Amino acid sequence: MQAVILAAGMGRRLGEYTRNNTKCMVPVNGVRLIDRLLAQLGKIDLHRVIIVVGYKGKELQDYLTTTYKGPLKIEWAENPIYDKTNNIYSLSMVKDELQEDDTLLIESDLIFGDSLFPMIVNNPNPNVALVAKYEPWMDGTMVRIDADDNIVSFVPRKAFNYAEVDRYYKTVNIYKFSRQFLTEVYVPFLTAYSQVMGNNDYYEQVLRVVTSLDRVEMKALEIGDERWYEIDDAQDLDIASTIFAPEHERLSMFNRRFGGYWRFPKMLDFCYLVNPFFPPKRMKDELQANFDVLLTEYPSGMAVNSLLAGKYFGIHQDQVVVGNGAAELIKSLMENSEGRVGVVYPTFEEYPNRLPAERIEKFVPANPDYTYTVADLQRHFDGKDIKMLLLINPDNPSGNFISKEDVLNLEQWCVARGIRLVVDESFVDFADDWATSSLLNEATLTEHPQMIVMKSISKSYGVPGLRLGVLATADTYLIVRLKKDVSIWNINSFAEFYLQIFNKYESMYREACGKFVAERKRFFEKLNEISYLRVIPSQANYFLCEVTSRFTANELTEQLLNKYNILIKDCNNKNALKGKNYVRIAIRNTGDNDTLVLALKNLEK
Repeated sequence: MQAVILAAGMGRRLGEYTRNNTKCMVPVNGVRLIDRLLAQLGKIDLHRVIIVVGYKGKELQDYLTTTYKGPLKIEWAENPIYDKTNNIYSLSMVKDELQEDDTLLIESDLIFGDSLFPMIVNNPNPNVALVAKYEPWMDGTMVRIDADDNIVSFVPRKAFNYAEVDRYYKTVNIYKFSRQFLTEVYVPFLTAYSQVMGNNDYYEQVLRVVTSLDRVEMKALEIGDERWYEIDDAQDLDIASTIFAPEHERLSMFNRRFGGYWRFPKMLDFCYLVNPFFPPKRMKDELQANFDVLLTEYPSGMAVNSLLAGKYFGIHQDQVVVGNGAAELIKSLMENSEGRVGVVYPTFEEYPNRLPAERIEKFVPANPDYTYTVADLQRHFDGKDIKMLLLINPDNPSGNFISKEDVLNLEQWCVARGIRLVVDESFVDFADDWATSSLLNEATLTEHPQMIVMKSISKSYGVPGLRLGVLATADTYLIVRLKKDVSIWNINSFAEFYLQIFNKYESMYREACGKFVAERKRFFEKLNEISYLRVIPSQANYFLCEVTSRFTANELTEQLLNKYNILIKDCNNKNALKGKNYVRIAIRNTGDNDTLVLALKNLEK
């Protein structure tokens, strides 16, 4: 068997990374793609490797001639008009060599796990294409396969239909062809196709023609959960660097992304906190049905969006300001506040991060569950020189919850001492008595005009991609000041439309909250079966857990990510939890939660 590597392309989309080198010379985590590829091929019984070069081909040849010391015999072919042709012409440069042996055909801009070459080489079928189930990041040639794994059609870019993505598989661009197939079928068709259609096309087009004629069986071999990525641009390079990072670096690389995990579809995210049971499919369908107009039209300004938010929560529009996520409003509120601020630790760090350390008066509950009551807060902050008291309720990450009655009593205590109470109730709809716990109603706000209520719509309503949050208070002067501080178009049309249609789905939201409370109870019992976790009861959509044995918090987080592609939150970077071996685990749907429990139990073994 031999291997042919196509490495003639210019890689224009990689910009500076390919200014002086071809794509396969680009390093991922310090290792060049070509070095990784040749090391993987070196573990296979090959009699030669032919590399077809073009752009910066001499530099590639010089590099490998100097550095490669492996077992492979490397031969070279050149596409002299690489800037005027596509890979169909590069492949035609070795059509004679293709007819001399069974061949692995590989594109040089790939990165993948070590198991893929043995997988395709050891497959008994003579003509095989590695394929992966379609995912949103994928681009290029797709195939359809039948129940017997035969490729029944190649789908070029121009014929791609998003309505049929459930039936698509992406070619990984690693193929195995028999000498017989190459000699009797592929090379003759390659020659004829090039003569008729020219050289500015792709070799998959020949495969598309061949499979349409039913002249030969070509099998698809699905790679399942094996890692791979195709690197076409700088973003691809960034993602590939994260996927293929050394195990001790993967966690930090994921954490510094601060989201965007939809780019890694096979990963289960137990770090970020959203409602697993809302929005319903019908609501998503309504958003999709209006996609075209929402994409191409401007959103309304702040006045209209305040009206919509007021309708959403049943409060007057003059009492509410809408944010591009709660984070935008937190920034504006904290940076425009005065005096010292009382903060309960551990906490959601976005609030104290907006203040210098000298403006923060800390309170850390003196118990291992980090629970506290209104009386605890009053005892600690009484007599302290603070102008604002922050209460996240339920708290993040502890899940501690204070009833609505007690919160309002605390607010009266604050008023008597000239302290403004800020209540972040982003997780209140996950509490057992969620239906009566919210402070977001006109009567409550009017009766307590100094109180400020913050709410992230991302969390309990399950729409973090829309970036929505609200701040509400009867202090209309503050509302006006905050509205001036944010952009007039600070939310997009999709977020505005969501606010507009939510009331039609309120009954479904109530059902979702009920489902969530039941799943939290079940998940709590399952997590308590894990011998090395102490699970702290929670009224939010996450559990703070102490890792009591076997692992440190960091080790457990890394093991779950590296072995099971599951991400949880290591709380060692949170104030008051540093070095104390706590993790935070979000609550997802039943299937996902059981997957995590199984992984945790496997780690017990």
